[in-house]
Amino acid sequence: MGKITGFLEFDRKVEAYEPVEERIKNYKEFTIPLDEKELKNQGARCMDCGIPFCHSGCPLGNLIPDFNDAVFKGKWEKAATILHATNNFPEFTGRLCPAPCEEACVLGINEDPVSIENIEKNIVEKAFENGWVKANPPTTRTGKTVAVVGSGPSGLATAQQLNRAGHLVTVFERDQKVGGLLRYGIPDFKMEKNIIDRRIDVLKEEGIIFKTGINIGVDIKADDLKKDFDAIVLCGGATIRRKLPIEGADLKGVVQAMDFLSQNNKRVDGIKDLGPEIKATGKDVVVIGGGDTGSDCIGTSFRHGATSVSNFEIMTKGTPERPDDQPWPFWPMRLRTSSSHKEGAERYFSISTKKFIGDKEGNLTGLITSEVEWINDPGQRPSLKEVEGTEKEWKCELALLALGFTGSEMTIAAQLGLEADPRTNIKASVKDYMTNIPGVFVAGDQRRGQSLIVWAISEGRQAAHHIDTYLMQSPSRLPLKGEGDLPRL
Repeated sequence: MGKITGFLEFDRKVEAYEPVEERIKNYKEFTIPLDEKELKNQGARCMDCGIPFCHSGCPLGNLIPDFNDAVFKGKWEKAATILHATNNFPEFTGRLCPAPCEEACVLGINEDPVSIENIEKNIVEKAFENGWVKANPPTTRTGKTVAVVGSGPSGLATAQQLNRAGHLVTVFERDQKVGGLLRYGIPDFKMEKNIIDRRIDVLKEEGIIFKTGINIGVDIKADDLKKDFDAIVLCGGATIRRKLPIEGADLKGVVQAMDFLSQNNKRVDGIKDLGPEIKATGKDVVVIGGGDTGSDCIGTSFRHGATSVSNFEIMTKGTPERPDDQPWPFWPMRLRTSSSHKEGAERYFSISTKKFIGDKEGNLTGLITSEVEWINDPGQRPSLKEVEGTEKEWKCELALLALGFTGSEMTIAAQLGLEADPRTNIKASVKDYMTNIPGVFVAGDQRRGQSLIVWAISEGRQAAHHIDTYLMQSPSRLPLKGEGDLPRL
């Protein structure tokens, strides 16, 4: 490394935020970038450790010490080449990934880890600013055709990799624009949608065909898809939302989080026909679920002008420090506070919603909760116990259910005759991502269940390698995890 003692000389720094009172006035990204000198210092903190555990912490196997060193030395184009070698879309992960690489950073054992995610974001932004991200279509075509169903990160990664191998790739998306949950699930204040559009423009120039507004399994049946393509890849995501089966769950004002977020993203995009309006303006809002989706609902509610926002989490409150039973370099279940939480939400832990309350017209007016405790008996799964005498009634006109997802929609899978696993995902071989039907593959959340964007990209890259092998009946030149790609952006 260029600065062997950098980790001793420089403290960790990340981007600052615009003041809360300013940023909640709009849906723009609100981070304040570090200057180039400070970014070089942050790259210098990478400590030339003997074994870079950040590689294994990253589902993509990103070559993190290599691009950190390039940043420290001011070689930004080289850093961009290194970064893109393993990650098709660092502009997505640099904004949205929870950074498991940082939790695995060797420096993080007893100091603040290297700010890997922020460095990654700045590398790719410089690459776009300087015109280093260019379309690089294949020089030859194989004549093989592939249908990718779903245009989220796994579908896009699969498509780009297979296109690089020379196959003719068509991506089908049932919404009117490409991006999946990146576009209609992630609020613009976390990632503005021009970030997706500029990358899609590159993919189109490379020869990938996008067909939107087409629901595979409905508008195009499985048999027709099989006739027209040599291989099919299902990358539709885990979209079946977990429900809360309690009294009053059908009241007006009890809303699934993704319905709320999707409608707002479309509203920000200027789409007019949105159906019944779901807004938090002037309401006491309760977000049930303490994950990233719940956090996104909190930030969106404040931008609507909610009177108050409360966040309920059934799990116990974590600690800011790494728990003793989750040692480095494993991912720790520690307390995480997002920028949206800091905008004024009240957070409550170990709390369970028992009942929704409504008026005569069927409108939500409140809910009832109780405190709970988790019982951990040796050899048994943890169980939940209500704490007697802790019932409480809350005023609430909008309850947003951010409870995660239970699996993927199976319309096309049923038409194709695909098997499901016990977790209601599409069953596929761990070795080659192929389902029980030859030529039909699956990647991303539809294969592994609800997961991270970085895992979706990794799944797409892995699947593409095996699909290429299947199509050509010879070992693929496309890389597997951590192998790196051809030197192209």
